[in-house]
Amino acid sequence: MEQARARIEAQMQLYFDGLYLSDVDRLAKVFDPAARYVCATGEEAINLGMKEYFPIVAAREPPAARGEARRDEVVAITFAGEKTALVQARCAIGERHFTDFLSFIHTAAGWRIVAKVFHYETLPNLASDTE
Repeated sequence: MEQARARIEAQMQLYFDGLYLSDVDRLAKVFDPAARYVCATGEEAINLGMKEYFPIVAAREPPAARGEARRDEVVAITFAGEKTALVQARCAIGERHFTDFLSFIHTAAGWRIVAKVFHYETLPNLASDTE
């Protein structure tokens, strides 16, 4: 499991970098093409495929371009057998602070996210408070 954990951690770094840089090419190396993006925080649940999700990421101004401090971390990695894992992660983009539950499976292409289910809270952007 040590090797699997290290590979998932490497995928998580790509995931965090992809979000911070709004880089869908990096995210495409982490998400399975058939993965789902799901959130129930707002008025209506969001349930998108990667074809709908990636253009949203590509269209937004990257947190890196705004000079935002990185605020991402892996909270826990839980394995269910040798080919299934759940990653709990936290990250922030602007005032939105996210808790992500990322379901990974090991595929022929390596460890890939097959479902991203998340919640967010809107909190003050601490980076802008110091300017």
